[in-house]
Amino acid sequence: MKEKFIKSTIVLIIGGLLTKILGMIIRIITTRIIGLNGIGLYMMIMPTYGLFITIATLSLPIAISKLVSENTRNNKNIILGIIPIAMIINTLLVLILLLSSKFIASNLLQNDKLHTPILAMSITLPFITLSNIIRGYFFGKEKMVPHVTSNVIEQIIRIIMTIIITPYLLKYGIISTITGLILYNVISEIISTLILFLFIPKNIKITKQDIIPNYDNIRDIFKISIPTTAGRIISAVSVFLEPIIITYVLLKIGYTNKEITNEYGIISGYVFPLVMMPQFLSAAISNALLPTVSKYHAEKNKKQIKNKLYQSIIFSLIIGITFTFIFIVFPSESLNLLYNETHGSNYLIWAAPIFLLTYIEGPIISTLQATDNSNTIMKSSLIGGIIKSLILLFTLYLDIKMYSLLIATLFQYLIIIIYQYKKIKKYLKK
Repeated sequence: MKEKFIKSTIVLIIGGLLTKILGMIIRIITTRIIGLNGIGLYMMIMPTYGLFITIATLSLPIAISKLVSENTRNNKNIILGIIPIAMIINTLLVLILLLSSKFIASNLLQNDKLHTPILAMSITLPFITLSNIIRGYFFGKEKMVPHVTSNVIEQIIRIIMTIIITPYLLKYGIISTITGLILYNVISEIISTLILFLFIPKNIKITKQDIIPNYDNIRDIFKISIPTTAGRIISAVSVFLEPIIITYVLLKIGYTNKEITNEYGIISGYVFPLVMMPQFLSAAISNALLPTVSKYHAEKNKKQIKNKLYQSIIFSLIIGITFTFIFIVFPSESLNLLYNETHGSNYLIWAAPIFLLTYIEGPIISTLQATDNSNTIMKSSLIGGIIKSLILLFTLYLDIKMYSLLIATLFQYLIIIIYQYKKIKKYLKK
């Protein structure tokens, strides 16, 4: 099991590195093509997109990974039984987006132009959900090569589309371009899913019993996924409210819509993605930790769970501290290297140490999920999200621009991590 954990972590780190490099290439190309205003508009709708993806995928990869790793059930039924239910949920979400897109654009984001990109989001949801379900199976089997391969090929396809199609779309306006950027996900997710299917054993036989949803499997999947999804929805709602709160307050105190869009675009389009870029290393550790701890939890081996958790936190922090130091000492150079821009260097210096907290959070969340403590994630997310929104609303009136968002994010992470750590510590002592 130890060898599998190390091997899975290494594969995910290598794959994550390749995916991040390709992802940054996509971001660099995109930002240079559509410019600061385009990035600002694009980032305004990303929280909405993130919220609907969270609801659509229902944290199914995590739930499936945990159940498959225990190796006590019909794994084919776990996958095939949940797909029809997931597609029904996705159909409802598509209808909700179709009916509410104008309201979200006009009343919440206060920009009528964003109506079309929001409509485009609805088309992508079922494809994203399907590929995520299949990934969950491979994670549970601790087979990380299919996930890595599909991710890398998916990113390469996106680079090709960004280079070839985006400049053409720009001729039709920035809104058409942003809509295209979202619709790229349909093609990339289809290709990603096909790649994953290639890794499924060729001699596999599917019976009628495998397809019919099993009540026990569905119940146990939702027992894990619903609290986890609730926590993610709360976090996504918190992010969803960011541009709404920021736009509302800053317009009220005298800023123009363009100034707000540009400033928010800098911090959410340049600074946050940069500080989160190295987190694929921590995510690799956390993803490999989930099936390993699930097995130890089934064996009631808390000593090994504790060892794996603390090892993961230490390794994750070493990575985080290294990159935090680089971003603090070389903020302008880091931004210029990736974006050919130095806007946001003042925010980057403060954002880097704040996001260091996420390197602790990742392994703790995986351990909570593996030990049937997903409710803790939901509760901590709710408390942290409420505190973040209140602090953001209050500090924006101090006219400190996006520093308000940094202060609110700091308190959110501190509250969440303290709450989650107390819970996992209590579990390990039992």
